[in-house]
Amino acid sequence: MSIDASRLMAMRSAILEQNSALQRAAGVGPGGQAGEASGTGRAGFGQALVNALSEVNASQARAGQVTEAYERGETTDIASVMLARQQASIGFEATLQVRNRLLTAYKDIMSMPV
Repeated sequence: MSIDASRLMAMRSAILEQNSALQRAAGVGPGGQAGEASGTGRAGFGQALVNALSEVNASQARAGQVTEAYERGETTDIASVMLARQQASIGFEATLQVRNRLLTAYKDIMSMPV
């Protein structure tokens, strides 16, 4: 079984795009530090969060379609099926981590004395 370099690079770029979207949703810049507040304010954060969630949803939908196609016998490439499922799983786990951090930050802010 050989490794297709173009598919590998495409997967790498997809993972980097998802990582960037999750960083934007978390308000972290590419350098790993919180960015300056932009002129869009709340709409920018909300839109970034919606975009990140829609990317994760699309990834899970693709994984489901590829899995169903394999189960129906339309494709025999188990490696692509497992890769799609793992990408969807990683995206979902990253989304859960962002959610957990947002909830922790909210709880910390709410428990601060006034």
